[in-house]
Amino acid sequence: MSITSVRATRALGIATLAAVAATVALGLWVTPPDVVQGDLVRLIYVHPPVAWVAYLAFAVTALASVLYLWPRTRSLAWDRLAGASAEIGVVFTALTLVTGSIWGRPAWGVWWTWDARLTTTALLLVLYLGYLALRRVGGELETRAKRSAIAALVAVVDVPIVHLSVVWWRTLHQSATVLTPSLQPTVHGSMAWTMLLGFCAFTLVYAWLLVHRYRLETLEERLETEGLSLALAERRAEAAEGVLVSPDDADVVIDEPVASR
Repeated sequence: MSITSVRATRALGIATLAAVAATVALGLWVTPPDVVQGDLVRLIYVHPPVAWVAYLAFAVTALASVLYLWPRTRSLAWDRLAGASAEIGVVFTALTLVTGSIWGRPAWGVWWTWDARLTTTALLLVLYLGYLALRRVGGELETRAKRSAIAALVAVVDVPIVHLSVVWWRTLHQSATVLTPSLQPTVHGSMAWTMLLGFCAFTLVYAWLLVHRYRLETLEERLETEGLSLALAERRAEAAEGVLVSPDDADVVIDEPVASR
């Protein structure tokens, strides 16, 4: 049973729903409010996991791009995987900015500021929007895949810059709470377990979306290829009919009834 089969996809969907529901229940009704931030702290069960999925999606895009560029593993399947993962990464990067703004308005008093983390994240979104736009440029599939893979490897450089921006530039954004340089999370107890469950739940959401987007990308590519083949076949048939029914042949067809009379 492949990972894209209906049964596997259905099992993945059920696991995803269960994990998301458990995260919501724990985040809203089980974990306590923070002594400083109050109920606003509940956004940590969504905002960091969403940002993690954006990192993961772009990492998968970069890895699939390397596998396409490497001659021994070159296959358009890697290109499809890279494109599908990048689309999900763009959505989750946008969600990261939105949930960060929702948290920033009451915490900082502003919806947006040119903080190092926010600015590099916005740049990440622009880079991958450009990557997706580049994939829409016409041409041969192999040519498109090659230039897209190179663009993905350039764009992924911004991912570690985003993560380390709070270490390199001490601006408004607080330092990392989970993936700290010392690998010692600053969140503990039920909050830590709920956040961990949130990471698992959103990772499952990513996997479910990736399977469906990859399958759809495969069907679109097959439809495009078959449509082109059908158009070429119809054109050849029209050209062949044009040879058989040439002007000389048409005269013969017209003259035959006259000769019979």
